[in-house]
Amino acid sequence: MAVLDRKIDFALVFSVKNANPNGDPLSGNMPRITIDGSGELSDVCLKRKIRDRLQEAGDPIFVQSDDNRSDEYKSLKDRAEKTLGDAMKDEKKLRETACKTWIDVRSFGQLFAYKGEKSGSGVSVGIRGPVSIQSAFSVDPINITSIQITKSVSGEGDGTKKASDTMGMKHRVDFGLYATYGSMNPQLAERTGFSYEDALKIKQALLHIFDNDASSARPEGSMEVISLYWWEHNSKSGQYSSAKVHRSLFIKPKVEKPQSTDDYDIVVTQLEGLKPEVLAY
Repeated sequence: MAVLDRKIDFALVFSVKNANPNGDPLSGNMPRITIDGSGELSDVCLKRKIRDRLQEAGDPIFVQSDDNRSDEYKSLKDRAEKTLGDAMKDEKKLRETACKTWIDVRSFGQLFAYKGEKSGSGVSVGIRGPVSIQSAFSVDPINITSIQITKSVSGEGDGTKKASDTMGMKHRVDFGLYATYGSMNPQLAERTGFSYEDALKIKQALLHIFDNDASSARPEGSMEVISLYWWEHNSKSGQYSSAKVHRSLFIKPKVEKPQSTDDYDIVVTQLEGLKPEVLAY
């Protein structure tokens, strides 16, 4: 496959309704918020979902989640050593083989830093990927509702009385419209072998990012892709900076307290010679 020969920028707009899109473990798993009250999904969370969609499509993934493994390896070190073999002993071969083997490595990059079991020495190789994605933030401050929940059966003790784990809390975002932005860099793609075909796979993963992602915190239908904006430049350097391209997308509320996607205007300012493809799922 030919290496990516053009710069690509993208933006993903999605809604959250009565769901916890990304819990913060330092705040009792409450939905992440910024200091001004805007909702947030970390870039790590978004890349996890992209990896899962790529894995479901049959692409080999290096950073697999424990509950969604498609092989027998229980750690990244084990997966790297057993898959790469002798290539682990040579930095150049490691880079080439890892990028050729796993789409997430040649897309997002990866740090291979593992100690040798006997000598104490090991490998430490960093790979920069051409695909970058920002954390997602809500357009407006969000409202978080917290409810206390109880279990009908204790998970601990002898069953004669309620245990401490009977009580719990659940948190949800009532409604929020979020946006995230990203780019694909052809110069870095040349180093990892990231191709235009790989870019199209990530495009589809973004469009279906919440498929098969339901949980008790994120019920089916509570998170929805509204639109994906995809700008393909005509050169490696691009006609415009990514910042200017991303700023061309305007999302403005039409009412004081938006309760649905219909309460927003989403407009793209046209940049000369660069028109986005707009996709909706």
